[in-house]
Amino acid sequence: MGAPSSFGTHHEQVVFCHDEASGLRAIIALYSTALGPGLGGTRFFPYASETDALADVLNLSQGMAYKNALAGLDLGGGKAVIIGDPRTDKSEALLRAYGRFVQSLNGRYFTACDVGTYSIDMDVIARESDFVTGRTVDHGGAGDSSVLTAFGVYQGMRASAQFTWGDQSLAGKRVGIAGVGKVGRHLAAHLVEEDARVVVTDIDSEAVARLVQQYPSIEVAESTDALIAADLDVYAPCALGGALDEKSLETLTAKVVAGAANNQLAHEGIGKLLSDRGIVYAPDYCVNAGGVIQVADELDPSGFSFERAKARATGIFETTLSVLERAASEDITTAEAADRQAEQRIREIGRLGQIRLP
Repeated sequence: MGAPSSFGTHHEQVVFCHDEASGLRAIIALYSTALGPGLGGTRFFPYASETDALADVLNLSQGMAYKNALAGLDLGGGKAVIIGDPRTDKSEALLRAYGRFVQSLNGRYFTACDVGTYSIDMDVIARESDFVTGRTVDHGGAGDSSVLTAFGVYQGMRASAQFTWGDQSLAGKRVGIAGVGKVGRHLAAHLVEEDARVVVTDIDSEAVARLVQQYPSIEVAESTDALIAADLDVYAPCALGGALDEKSLETLTAKVVAGAANNQLAHEGIGKLLSDRGIVYAPDYCVNAGGVIQVADELDPSGFSFERAKARATGIFETTLSVLERAASEDITTAEAADRQAEQRIREIGRLGQIRLP
């Protein structure tokens, strides 16, 4: 199998960024700017090879284009990866060198936080670039975007409940959350407040202990495999991608899957297997868009407003419900329905750019 190619995946632009003195090796990928400048986070990760990094950034940038389109944002899809271990390779010089490369794209790409990068890193990058979101509150930014990511997943879960059981309430429903880091922790709080029965698991036992101390009613599963096999109404993958594969489907009892993790389906065929089993899958990039809605609000000329961003994230309920209803009416998987809905908006709104303005 050959190396990934941006030409084969229809990306507009892929930029390789190298600064030997600081050790920067980064790739910025723009999938589409039909709806506006590409917005997507910068992932700092110790990839085994440049080929692996390229494959990841190509997939992630396409996913951001679809996520931003489905969220109703006037933004395209972009993503960046920095090759290295953020624990040992991250430095002010490296981040500022990266910021200069972002600046060189002159607004075609806006960056934000992702795996391995944080709001304080965005503040450093912003010393060299005007096109940075996800900054700290002290610098006028949105701060921790996991707050609205979790809120959006919660809205998508409620929409899935409405579609599945005819009632958006999750009270009394048994919900399993795999991964209780930032997003999973906030999601658990929403569910406990609604009197859902919450079961969690995480490889970080301390994260689980802190959550249970705060919410004693939460149950704990020994492992992700044990959680999936437990008697659940809803399963929420909130950790790594590829959470749903043939093996996990053999034991999954939940009727709804709605979580924050990206790329939850191990491959496209899993969507069909879920549908055939009567399991409602709320597409990940549909329900986890609250974070990008939050950081995108920083671009408003009036400055960031959490209330405005939260109001927009509430719309994830209606978006999710429309995707699930479209899948049912067109007899396609929910993942296909989400893709069609995103592609339709990119096509219809992106076309307006052909109308010349003075």
